[in-house]
Amino acid sequence: MNDADVSKQIQQMVRFIRQEAEEKANEISVSAEEEFNIEKLQLVEAEKKKIRQEYERKEKQVDVRKKIEYSMQLNASRIKVLQAQDDVVNSMNDAAGKDLLNLSRDHHMYKRLLKDLIVQSLLRLKEPAVLLRCRKEDHHLVESVLNSAKEEYAEKLNVHAPEIIVDHNVYLPPAPSHHNAHGPYCSGGVVLASRDGKIVCENTLDARLDVLFRKKLPEIRKWLFGQVVA
Repeated sequence: MNDADVSKQIQQMVRFIRQEAEEKANEISVSAEEEFNIEKLQLVEAEKKKIRQEYERKEKQVDVRKKIEYSMQLNASRIKVLQAQDDVVNSMNDAAGKDLLNLSRDHHMYKRLLKDLIVQSLLRLKEPAVLLRCRKEDHHLVESVLNSAKEEYAEKLNVHAPEIIVDHNVYLPPAPSHHNAHGPYCSGGVVLASRDGKIVCENTLDARLDVLFRKKLPEIRKWLFGQVVA
């Protein structure tokens, strides 16, 4: 083999090596680009996921705030409704309390009522001797019905007439007035107690109204407002 053949063969080998190196370099470049694109896609997806999660978190926070605000507004509205209902009920109670005063102004009717209240109190106490308190302005009316009240009680229970001691030292408060708007008051009626004071029957008009009003309050609310609010 002469020099020309050797030179030709070397050139062929160089071209082959160069071509193989170029192909390998292309493969490496393509592979690197593919890996870069995959990694870039993964980073983009990860960032998208973070953004979605952050959006969902903020969306939930907004939803929770809306629910809290709605609940607060609903509760505030219910409180206003209940307060308005209470105002109506209380005004009815106040009006009924004022009407009680008319009972004591009709002396004939109030005298019969006092006797009935005394008899009822005696029947509850069932004591042979009791202490009675009334308003100072009712003192004479009470004294005028004591005997008939004792006789009616004795007849109902078939017992001896009880002893009724009217307290002349301590009276029930007077009727409500503009001069005594915030002090204790009594619209009428009586309070009876056992001699030792351990058993007390409060049979004033105000006490009876209070008991009746509390007992009938659910019915009153239903009549006024329909469905009772819990």
